[in-house]
Amino acid sequence: MTNLNPLQSLKPYWREIDLPKFDPLSHDLTVDVTIVGGGITGITAGYLLVQEGLKVAILEAGVILNGTTGHTTAKITAQHGLIYDELIAHFGEEKAKLYYEASDYALQFIKKNVDSKGIQCDFTTEDAFIYTSSDQYVTKIENEWRAYEKLGIKGEFVHSIPFNIDINNGISMKNQAQFHPLKYLQALTKEFIHAGGMIFEQTAAVDIEEGRNPSVLTESGHKITSKHIIIASHFPFYDKKGLYFARMFSERSYVLGIKSNQSYPGGMYISADKPTRSLRYTNRNGEKLILVGGENHKTGKDIDTMIHYQELKKFAEDTFQSIEILYHWSTQDLITLDKVPYIGPITSNNQNILVATGYRKWGMTNGTTAAILLTDMIMEKENPYKEIFSPSRFQADPNIKKIISINADVAANLLKGKLEFVPKDPNDLSEDEGSVVMVNGKRAGAYKEPNGKLHIVDTTCTHLGCECEWNHAEKTWDCPCHGSRFSYDGNVVEGPAIKPLKTLDFE
Repeated sequence: MTNLNPLQSLKPYWREIDLPKFDPLSHDLTVDVTIVGGGITGITAGYLLVQEGLKVAILEAGVILNGTTGHTTAKITAQHGLIYDELIAHFGEEKAKLYYEASDYALQFIKKNVDSKGIQCDFTTEDAFIYTSSDQYVTKIENEWRAYEKLGIKGEFVHSIPFNIDINNGISMKNQAQFHPLKYLQALTKEFIHAGGMIFEQTAAVDIEEGRNPSVLTESGHKITSKHIIIASHFPFYDKKGLYFARMFSERSYVLGIKSNQSYPGGMYISADKPTRSLRYTNRNGEKLILVGGENHKTGKDIDTMIHYQELKKFAEDTFQSIEILYHWSTQDLITLDKVPYIGPITSNNQNILVATGYRKWGMTNGTTAAILLTDMIMEKENPYKEIFSPSRFQADPNIKKIISINADVAANLLKGKLEFVPKDPNDLSEDEGSVVMVNGKRAGAYKEPNGKLHIVDTTCTHLGCECEWNHAEKTWDCPCHGSRFSYDGNVVEGPAIKPLKTLDFE
């Protein structure tokens, strides 16, 4: 594919700014709160908790703000796709309104911080649109508009958007926002450190010792003991009782950062149709960089993931007069069974171990909501959104079908991988090619670097034993069961796996 530099997949536009560096944990420690995960939830919760006078430590397996937070499209909005009509049907009008209010509160929280602290993070107020170009979603858009009216959401029913895109109908949600997420969180990080907070990078958490004062155990053999633990590590690294791996699934999606000679009219746009298309802009060196996103698919399920960038490129060329691709990257999102995040005690019997996960594709608002809610729980303050996000909730509709579907998929992948015969040898690979191969009569994975160096791994995921598939666009091994991802040489890129793939010898 032309105009795509493979290295840019690993460094989205946001990552061009310099972030502070922190040393790994090198000793045992006792604090009030341990936070595992240095994304928007971890940094925001840490910032809020040190303001309350607590001693807080954040552990990050890699570097802060580099995971999903660093690969977002950074919309700050309560418009989370076609969600409110569905929430009313499954939870009732009262809880649907609470979900909206929680997202709007998160938006206002971010805006207040930006204004009061003078944070230069390209924050702009924009209307958010969802539209359809197919007959399939016309009624769903109409039902969503009725849900807006029931819940008192300020918006507008529309029949056009200012692009070369014919639509049947759509709706807008007024006065939403967008920003540069890392510039914003860098400011909160500085305040967190200034107030006595601690951050330890390159510190992987691998287990928890439960108790009145639980401890996080790290890969290096050190521990942090505290009154409360917040697990904000995208997928909970500690899942011995909550069974979150069976209650969520992971999706990958893709983004192009483009320049165009056609002026961008403002606003944020997402299609209800599949495959999804998303449009927004951000300021870059005085110009508008247009972010074109979409092409969602279940992690580990596609043969050639580069196709998704090609489809976005075609959409961008059809929508704008001319384009130049400056950046491209992908991201991974966790989706719960009922599309509402899990925020609260990891189980009803573990009130001092808190979890925040399953933000779907709306991490800027849901991640901020999580930070505020978990802070209130630790400080024993009332919060009206506690029940709607409780991880212990269970709604029979639509969960039962999802549980059956997800776990059947897991069983199929466990079985498929062990029985699969692959008529390919590592020596068959071209340079810069990765593939499933046979090594010593068993399924394995191989990647040959442009310089000819060969990397061979056991493709069995170290989480629960599913077989990983090759991701050509990102040069990773992706697990189709629970979304773990590994580099071509086997190191963990994304959990829930915490151990690398086993490397294999080949002669």
